[in-house]
Amino acid sequence: MSDENATVELDVTGSEPEPRRRLGRGARIGLIVAGSVVGVAALLVAADVIARGIAEQRVADEVRASLPAGVEGDVDVTIGGFSVITQYLSGTMERVSLSAPELVVDGAPLDVEVDLRGVPVDLGSPVDRLDATVSAEQDAVNSLVRVPNATGSITLGDATVGYEGALEVFGQSIAYQVTATPTAAGSEVLLQPVGVEIGAGGGSIDLSGIVERVLGGDPVAVCVAERLPAGVEVTDIAAAPGVVRVELEGSEITLDEAHLRQSGSCD
Repeated sequence: MSDENATVELDVTGSEPEPRRRLGRGARIGLIVAGSVVGVAALLVAADVIARGIAEQRVADEVRASLPAGVEGDVDVTIGGFSVITQYLSGTMERVSLSAPELVVDGAPLDVEVDLRGVPVDLGSPVDRLDATVSAEQDAVNSLVRVPNATGSITLGDATVGYEGALEVFGQSIAYQVTATPTAAGSEVLLQPVGVEIGAGGGSIDLSGIVERVLGGDPVAVCVAERLPAGVEVTDIAAAPGVVRVELEGSEITLDEAHLRQSGSCD
């Protein structure tokens, strides 16, 4: 037996790994530019977020400071549109929403939502359009509104408004209760009687004549303009049991103190 050690030959003649491809100069520049653009975009977005917050707080502070006497509460502001900075540079905000769910007017709580279009950066100039919704419960309505010649409280029903009154007939006061449908009429809300209940009267009095007199008369006009800034009108009203929702509209309304503290008129 041979004492020579066995040897194993390894095949090292295989191909070597290919060298890593290097990016061309153009590709490297493209990546740098893309990264720079993303970075700038991120900074612009961050700046716009900060600017939006500052602008919303400014509008909220100015509106709150301009509220009429007897009106108080927090006002939240949201500025719509893509870029607040671009809107600011143009001089006009596309859309601004105001929310005051716990606004108090002469002690009466209201839920107020306002949508403004075309709001100038200079709040001393008028906005293009105002749309608002005011919701109030029955107690608040009775604190703020009076039906002419009514003798009792207003009651809110299903698409109806109820109130009490009295007529003088042959020296005797006859009380009645009216159910009416409300209709928006700009500076007023019109109450058209659709039902009447008559209180006790003398046997010689024709109560049917009183019913015809109440139902056949003109709608009762309730002035609401004196509770609103000048130029704002009622466009719709919807009553439900214990609550009412009023839709408002206005144009060329200014959000400064002088205008917001000037109420409308039914004259």
